[in-house]
Amino acid sequence: MAIQCIAQDGFEISPRFRQTIEERIARLERDADHDEAQLDRLDDIDHVRRQMRLVAVQRAEALRLRLFLDRSRIRQQRPLIQF
Repeated sequence: MAIQCIAQDGFEISPRFRQTIEERIARLERDADHDEAQLDRLDDIDHVRRQMRLVAVQRAEALRLRLFLDRSRIRQQRPLIQF
């Protein structure tokens, strides 16, 4: 139940902030793909394990940010008051 309530609560964010979050998501996903591709080069099982944890954390953070964007909406620009 709490998850549904949280999902219905919305955030208003600026277009610039949304763009920043979208860029961060893209960078996290790109880095996760790159780091995952490096697994073949690692010999030590501990290094492989840490690399896999890194990839998992990057993907989890990207998902968390995507969910945030799904709950948010862009703040409407208020008309400027002319003096």
